[in-house]
Amino acid sequence: MPRVRILAPFIFLASLILISVWLDRPLPRADIVYANTSENFTLDPQRLSYQHDVRTSRSLFEGLVNVEGEHGTPEAAVAASWRRGEDGRTWTYHLRDDAHWSNGAPVTSHDFIYAWRRAILPDLAADYTGFFLSIEGAKDFFEWRVKALAEFAKSPGGADAANKLWKETESRFATQVGLSAPDDHTLVVKLARPVAYWLDVCAFPAMFPVYPPLVESFTRINPRTAQLEQDPGWTKGGVLVSNGPYQLVQWRPKRSMRFEKNPYYWNAANVPSQTIESIPIEDPNTAVLAFENGDIDWLTDTIVEYRGDMFDEAKRGLRKNLHVLDAFGTDFFSFNCRPKLADGRANPFANPAVRRAFTLAVDKATIVNNITRMDETVATTFIPPDSIPGYQTPAGLAFDPIKARAELADAGWKDRDNDGVVENESGEKFPTVEIMYSAGSPRYRDMAGALSAMWRETLHVQSAPRSKDPLGYKDALKQGDFMIARGGWYGDYGDPTTWLDLCRTGDGNNDRKYSSAEFDALLDKAANELDSARRFQILQDAERIITERDLPMIPICHYVTVYMYDPTRLTGLSRHPRLEQYMGRLQIKK
Repeated sequence: MPRVRILAPFIFLASLILISVWLDRPLPRADIVYANTSENFTLDPQRLSYQHDVRTSRSLFEGLVNVEGEHGTPEAAVAASWRRGEDGRTWTYHLRDDAHWSNGAPVTSHDFIYAWRRAILPDLAADYTGFFLSIEGAKDFFEWRVKALAEFAKSPGGADAANKLWKETESRFATQVGLSAPDDHTLVVKLARPVAYWLDVCAFPAMFPVYPPLVESFTRINPRTAQLEQDPGWTKGGVLVSNGPYQLVQWRPKRSMRFEKNPYYWNAANVPSQTIESIPIEDPNTAVLAFENGDIDWLTDTIVEYRGDMFDEAKRGLRKNLHVLDAFGTDFFSFNCRPKLADGRANPFANPAVRRAFTLAVDKATIVNNITRMDETVATTFIPPDSIPGYQTPAGLAFDPIKARAELADAGWKDRDNDGVVENESGEKFPTVEIMYSAGSPRYRDMAGALSAMWRETLHVQSAPRSKDPLGYKDALKQGDFMIARGGWYGDYGDPTTWLDLCRTGDGNNDRKYSSAEFDALLDKAANELDSARRFQILQDAERIITERDLPMIPICHYVTVYMYDPTRLTGLSRHPRLEQYMGRLQIKK
């Protein structure tokens, strides 16, 4: 049980200094070297959100099930077997006896419950808390904890009161939430209602276990807020304890991350590569040059300005190492749907009619043909069509300049004095629209420029593209410091809700702060529908709201992912649209 320990994270300080010096030594080239487009934000499975963090997490940790590479279906991992009860809500997992942490300790069902409790607690502010609220009692527990912390904040009672509240929290969780461990190798999960895609969800890294003794040593209860606080120092190289095919031996921020085969991994005999190295290369041109020079074996995303030319060469058979793969995701730009902007100004995009106008004014085919040039499918919906068997996406909104101007006029913005600028009834000009995108991406820079030109021509609105470094961009999204921002989403599991939940009120990934009681009600209704065809119809109605009426985002195109690797040399990469890549499957042919 974590107590008030002000100095707990610093107990390891002296040893960490020595470890950091030792770990910064030069190492021989790893068996496989791959490049991400940015630095990892976190190695904490319950805190991650971004694609490169997810990829790294699958190297270090392993959940109950994995995703099979060819068909994208769940397969056994830490759980050797499982069964669903006749009620459709009770799942029993039998953990394999030979699953161990990288320090040799056994992986137990209690480790999963500990990790899942972290994700459910509002203290952690995890992006994927919503995954866990399907568990019986989890939502009520979450809401109780939020209220209890708010009450404590009104009249802080000090360390003793904070610890007392934590003891009550532990007790409530144990008795209220539908998670139990009859023994060290049996995990029983009782859901609030049947979840058609639950097993698929269990393969996502937010569901991975963590090693409780290590995390506890970096945890304290804040005596002023009663919140659980966890220092991220437990994820550092040489400190992190993991249960996946690899262990982290070195993390040099912004330079490299080194993994070595975990000798205690239950399937270590079938992990072909001894060492893996991940290098963050933010400059796209440098990344391509590094691949062509043989410094890296796999470039996880190729985003250079000239990749359209590279694709043309690949289609003519001139580039054997460029691979354009359909991906389980969508490229979009988000509207800030809050009533006020971060600087206190009234937000014109709080009005759905304005958002529809801006969406209708975008010629997406021109963007795909002239800017991205990768033969992507133009998107009018959020969920990629035909990506989920049995689900039919709605039509969405097509390019229509005349209707775009009409929608803007209906929202009260017109060119009232024929000067080529739209004003409201008070004569105020439409504010200059800032289009935020992440620096280092020519794709998003050029897309932002194209959007700016289209809105100026069709709607007579001025806009200004604005770049931010990846971390600053992420922070600005969370803080609502944007008007329109680039976005993108890869499906986390094979169901429409992996996209639709992104627009649910209160969801951790709903950076737009879009909120619709009608939309939320449809998601709730679908969650209680046992007939799969009827359930998909309800979800289609929900998607129609966000792609034809309310438009919290502008879908641009459905993703392709552009890998660079030599298929005659590097094997083990999945080409399934979900592109769930596991480093423990990769091998270099000698």
